[in-house]
Amino acid sequence: MAMKQEITGHTALYCLLGSPVAHSISPQMHNASFIYHGIDARYLAFDVKPEQLADAVHGLKAIGVKGFNLTMPLKREMVPFCDRLSPAAEICGAVNTIINENGILTGTTTDGIGYLLSAKDAGLDLRGKKMVQLGAGGAGVSTLVQAALDGTAQIDLFNAHARPELLKIVHQLQERTHCDVRFHLLADQDALRQTIAGADLLVNTTPVGMAPDMTGQSLITDPSWFHPNLVVSDMIYEPMETKLLALARQAGCKTFNGLYMLLYQGAASFKIWTGLEMPVEEIKKKYFSGKKR
Repeated sequence: MAMKQEITGHTALYCLLGSPVAHSISPQMHNASFIYHGIDARYLAFDVKPEQLADAVHGLKAIGVKGFNLTMPLKREMVPFCDRLSPAAEICGAVNTIINENGILTGTTTDGIGYLLSAKDAGLDLRGKKMVQLGAGGAGVSTLVQAALDGTAQIDLFNAHARPELLKIVHQLQERTHCDVRFHLLADQDALRQTIAGADLLVNTTPVGMAPDMTGQSLITDPSWFHPNLVVSDMIYEPMETKLLALARQAGCKTFNGLYMLLYQGAASFKIWTGLEMPVEEIKKKYFSGKKR
């Protein structure tokens, strides 16, 4: 790894906006990647609330910040400030990555890219495969859209409510991709069991199972619903193994959590900004070692 560079008058700035952000690992990941490649740049995190976003974006454009990330609660709020949107961001109505090219802000969402890359890391390429998804929050919608755009054959989406904006996204994906996207209410347990029986991947994108309030909970409690050829994934990584993943592992399924989604969504942002690959193996060793995948 290259020696740490000094900050100079030429040092470019990238950053993270959101609230809270003090806990984020993104500054470590990106700064280590800049140093690895010998890029004269730094990445900082700024606590910005929705009512402060307009002033923050205006200021970042004025000082020529090269790019920035958005985390909660700013992913949807940023969209009106973008001059251009990627196809995935346009459908999702949310962005988490901005590149500033001479004052032109292009927004995209790398959450879905991050999830698909983490699935590949676990040995699963979703192209031509069947996927069952539980929930459709921010990262869930991004994953749904990216999976459809990237060639997943069929996605059965189960959500607690048939929100109009969610049904609109499903309809857009049916029209704009070759993926067969189907919406179901989560209460339809018969449909859920039947679709899991024919699926290659089951992913939970809801907070059910998350520490501390939902630890030990699972949307699926009957292990007979799983089959050995099914890969089961959870976007949660606290705890590292949710009840859903524990049940699936006991049923003989391969499982993975959301830990590397965090890594790979950052890697996708880094590539958008620099055209270079984040040194993911180096980042894994430095910041993710000892954590169970």
